[in-house]
Parts: sequence; structure tokens; C-alpha cells
Amino acid sequence: MSYKDEIKRDVEESLNIKRLLLSECIDDIEEAAEILIEAVGEDKRIFLCGNGGSASDCQHIASEFVGRIRKKSISVPAVALASNVSTLTALSNDFGYENVFSKQIEVYASTGDVLIAISTSGNSVNVINAVKSAKERDVRVIVMTGKGGTMLSDMADLSIMVPSDDTPRIQEAHILIGHILASILEKAVSR
Repeated sequence: MSYKDEIKRDVEESLNIKRLLLSECIDDIEEAAEILIEAVGEDKRIFLCGNGGSASDCQHIASEFVGRIRKKSISVPAVALASNVSTLTALSNDFGYENVFSKQIEVYASTGDVLIAISTSGNSVNVINAVKSAKERDVRVIVMTGKGGTMLSDMADLSIMVPSDDTPRIQEAHILIGHILASILEKAVSR
């Protein structure tokens, strides 16, 4: 049995979403880069949060900021809020899963920091609560989500809405956006 047609279809779908990303989201991605450059220039931190695959994307993107894409000597302070399992389970137990990110924002974030909130659906309650906590602390919020406006995207300073309803395609685009932001930030920081 051959899977070539399925492989071709998935690759074509991914390429189509990236073409749409280029035509519909380039200004938002550039603005996100400018927000991050400004924050890092002011010695601020970047926090990232999301669930499931988006949690993994947050860890991946944070590691690109900290470890850098190409120039290993330059680092940006970035923390994925889903990476400490002990903290997640303690906060879930004591405050409910809907507050696992907001409690960390309350403890760690300060005015001028940036939160990158990732949710393919735009409806994750714990991510929405993190954004609420961030806004209370004058933390700038960049949301990466899928197609269409959501409560989460409406709360953000900037929303990058990948023009798709398909979770795998949205997550592929989120990683591409993360790589682009890390690359631009790296160039800006190394000047």
C-alpha cells in the first residue's frame, strides 16, 4: 500500500497555509518581532504558555530564544511556563488547572515583559487566564492562534491568527513563526 498521495496532500496543505501566512500575517509577525526587540532592549523577559502540542511549541520557541538559532553566543531570557512539571502539578492541585499559567505570571512577570500565548483554538481557559494576569501587570501579550477571532485574540496586544482550522497545520505555522521571530531577534540583539 502506498501513502504517497496522502504525503503529497499533507505537504501541499502545509505549503498552502504558509503561502496564506505570508500574504495575510506578515505585518503581524513583523510587529511581534518589534515588540520582542523592544522588550529585550529594555532587559525584559519573554514568557510562553500553551497546552499539549502548543506547550511543546512554547518549549521549542523558548529554547530558540535562549540557545539561539545560529549565533550561539547570544541569548534572550525566555521561559516556557509549561516546562516545570512539579510547578504545573502543584498549581493544578492547589489552584486548579485553569490557573497554572496565571499564577506563574503573577510571580515572575513584571511591567514590560512579554507573554507569547499559544492556543490553536484560541479558547484555552488557562491561557486566557494567563493573558488576564499579564494585562494586569502591564505585560505585553502576543497571541498565536488559528483562523478567526476568539476571546484570546481579542485580549492581546497583537494576534497572529494562522489562516487555518486544522490543528497540525496551525502548529506547523506556529513553529515557523517562532523560528522567524528568533532569527530576527538574534540579528537585532547582535547589532
